[in-house]
Amino acid sequence: MAMPEEKLKLKKKPFNLLSIPIVKKFVKSRWYPGIFQWIVITVFSIIVFELVMGTVNPSKNFGTTMTWVLWWPIIPIIFLVAGRFWCAICPFGKLSDIVRKTIGANRPMPKFLRKYGIWLIDLFFIAITYSDHVWGIVESPRGSGYLLLLLVTMVVATSVFYERRTFCKTLCFLGGLAGNYSRSGAVKLTSIPDICKTCKVQSCYRGTEKVEGCPMFQFPRTMESSAECNLCANCVKNCPNDSIKIETRIPTKELWGLKNPKIEHASLAAVIMGIVFVQNITMLEPWQNILSAIGAVTGTANYTVNFTVAFIIAMAIPILLLLGTAKIASLFGMEGTVKKNFTRFGYAIIPLDLAGHLGHNLFHIFTEGKAIWYNSIGLFGVQSNPTSLSLASTPTVQMIQYAIIIIGWIGTTYVVYRMAKKSRFKAVLPYYVLMLALAIVNIYLFSLPMMHRV
Repeated sequence: MAMPEEKLKLKKKPFNLLSIPIVKKFVKSRWYPGIFQWIVITVFSIIVFELVMGTVNPSKNFGTTMTWVLWWPIIPIIFLVAGRFWCAICPFGKLSDIVRKTIGANRPMPKFLRKYGIWLIDLFFIAITYSDHVWGIVESPRGSGYLLLLLVTMVVATSVFYERRTFCKTLCFLGGLAGNYSRSGAVKLTSIPDICKTCKVQSCYRGTEKVEGCPMFQFPRTMESSAECNLCANCVKNCPNDSIKIETRIPTKELWGLKNPKIEHASLAAVIMGIVFVQNITMLEPWQNILSAIGAVTGTANYTVNFTVAFIIAMAIPILLLLGTAKIASLFGMEGTVKKNFTRFGYAIIPLDLAGHLGHNLFHIFTEGKAIWYNSIGLFGVQSNPTSLSLASTPTVQMIQYAIIIIGWIGTTYVVYRMAKKSRFKAVLPYYVLMLALAIVNIYLFSLPMMHRV
């Protein structure tokens, strides 16, 4: 029988991807992540051109198809599999790097952005989702194109004045989503504490003459979370002691081990669940009945007014449910204040957020996926008039959606279990009930016939 010390030795260690010589050589080379960045920025340029100058028919527009039928559905998969790797190759990030190196003033990030950046990110994400439903950005190639050009303008403006990736860290609408989802990611960047604590140069953060310091203002030695690490590998290139590791891990593991959970992240997790509900409900037949019911209360048939009410309610419901659950759990003996438990267990919703986002958006890939091919070859003058864009039948898509939600619910439930491992079952039960209820609502919405938006 193995003794406790022997069991510790037998415990499987995380696998360090940099222990593979060819991977380490590539990551430390000038080709990473540059080769991916230039590919993405080239495709992005074509997408923006097609959105602004191409056909106004969204189902025929290459830019609309690549953005909303392909990229938006697969982005949560990227965050789950590779953390914030997308942020390392994002065209906005690369544009920021180019501007700063040519005409940037590299002033320190303003204190206001440093303090309230995450709240601004949350607000921008909500605003863009809201504007999509009010002004139809997804259905409008021009709207999508102008949105991207607006973001480009913001990137250039911040990069001219401020250091590193100030836009990415404090203003990018995708930043909050990326941060939350990457906490469930299967990879993380870390370092060897014993080596880092004796390091005097701290070039991983400060940079060197050849490679900039961490663009996201992270210090590997003290970095608790993967939420703001984009795996750009600047620290890998700069570290003189070979201390940096990129390790695999069990997805969601970070969520139950956070030492400093923040209420803004927990609130965003709950809000994302409400936004997923909105995205689903607006594509269902009962949506018009819901609008009519709200109109009866507001006294107007104005879509913007009634959608705004529905949007606010949808975002408020998960927050109120989480807050109520924290209160009930406290009455049942859960340790900590209501605010502390709201914050801590809010992170547990993230795997279900991921599942809901993925389940909803995979609908577009499976029911409109052929448009990716037809609109791509259309760039070369090959005309097509397909009778169907679907890759799978509706029952098949629904079964995939159900499976994804169940997997997300299992992940969420396990996170709750690990967070409250030392608590009595009675105190944890309200959280189990809440997560099950959210999963059931998602499955119910996916069981209803869904209309296409593009």
